[in-house]
Amino acid sequence: MEESRLLKKRAYKFSLRIIEPVSDLQSDKVGWVIGKRLLRSGTSIGANLMEAKAASSRKDFINYFQIALKSANETRYWLYLLRDSNIYEGENLYNLLDEVTEISNMIGSSVLTLKGR
Repeated sequence: MEESRLLKKRAYKFSLRIIEPVSDLQSDKVGWVIGKRLLRSGTSIGANLMEAKAASSRKDFINYFQIALKSANETRYWLYLLRDSNIYEGENLYNLLDEVTEISNMIGSSVLTLKGR
């Protein structure tokens, strides 16, 4: 149970940290579009983990974790795109990539455990 709380806390802190680069991106059309997608996927991770708490069944609970994992993977995609396109060069970009990868690994491990694999 402690691991679940830690995961939710990290996902929430990640959501807060993703706001800075998104705020910096919104000066042009490309930055605005990528920023919007990054904010949506980056904050969706924690939102789905929180939603799992109110799941109506074990299957529903697992489903929210799987959605959170998909959001984490999408977030990594947008962060990689920012890194490789040089649209955003903030120092914390690499830290965000590391953090979302760790969160993704934690969620993936939880999904496997929940599915009994």
